[in-house]
Amino acid sequence: MPATTSRSAPEERLVNLVVALMATEQGLTKETILSSVAGYREQLEAGASKDALEKMFERDKENLRGLGIPIETIGERADPDDLREARYRVPTAEYALPEDISFSPAEIALLNIAGDVWGSESLSADARSGLRKIRALGIPVDEPIIGYAPRIRVRDASFPAFQRAIEECRAVTFSYLRPGEPRPRERRIRPLALVEYEARWHVFGFDLTMDADRTFLLSRVVGDVTLTREKFLPALRVGAGERALAGLEDVADRQRALLEVHPGTEASLRLARRALPAPQGVVVPYVDLHVFADELASYGPEVRVVEPSSLRDEVIRRLEATLVLHGGDA
Repeated sequence: MPATTSRSAPEERLVNLVVALMATEQGLTKETILSSVAGYREQLEAGASKDALEKMFERDKENLRGLGIPIETIGERADPDDLREARYRVPTAEYALPEDISFSPAEIALLNIAGDVWGSESLSADARSGLRKIRALGIPVDEPIIGYAPRIRVRDASFPAFQRAIEECRAVTFSYLRPGEPRPRERRIRPLALVEYEARWHVFGFDLTMDADRTFLLSRVVGDVTLTREKFLPALRVGAGERALAGLEDVADRQRALLEVHPGTEASLRLARRALPAPQGVVVPYVDLHVFADELASYGPEVRVVEPSSLRDEVIRRLEATLVLHGGDA
């Protein structure tokens, strides 16, 4: 019976890569990364070709650089332009804070909110394993510089399947439930990009049924995502993320809510980053009425919707349902 291997989620592989590249001053060769970093190592041991893994590594580098993570390429000392045995690292100086830095009370509050999400554990088990292998090769590793790791999973269950489909350029089918509809509808798309907008993940692609580009909220995907045998050209992925974000921003620009928010509250801190000043309260653009209503209802009495009335009604409906659920009288 063939041995089974687990496939790590792409975003976990990216986190492990960043951890490894930040934990060494002299840098790691591509060969070391592919054989030591969790996410590459398992696939290498499972028989994946070196060429396929190198292409995956190149994509991962570009994805991380696109997120603003500075991956430095170091050539030979005698000939810096010779990159045949290049080493890679993330220079920790890029993240060093000035000694005289100070935070305002609002910034401290934001850090406290972030602390509720990010735990005190420094490294995952896979990352520690990778660091041990790197240390065994005689490469100095500085673990104390790594001080962050999520305690919760900040992605939707369908994320890995969509990411794999995008990497392999394969069309997918899935069930999608829109608010107000009695049952989910079957969708068939060419997934081109995964984008995060307003702290929620979306998949952008070409809807083969509607014959048009569409963006779907991952939290509304019901059940499994099925990868089909239908392939599409990798060139279709170029610029897809930018087009997806531009489309979401265009929708948000057309939909704006006027809110009254109590100062100094969690609602004030979270909404301030995307709020616009108004004579009465603040104006906040939003993409999805139902998703935004969920967020506003979670703040309770800290925020009041002035307009539009459709958003106000949805928030009230959620608050009333919560009251009834806890034994109150709406």
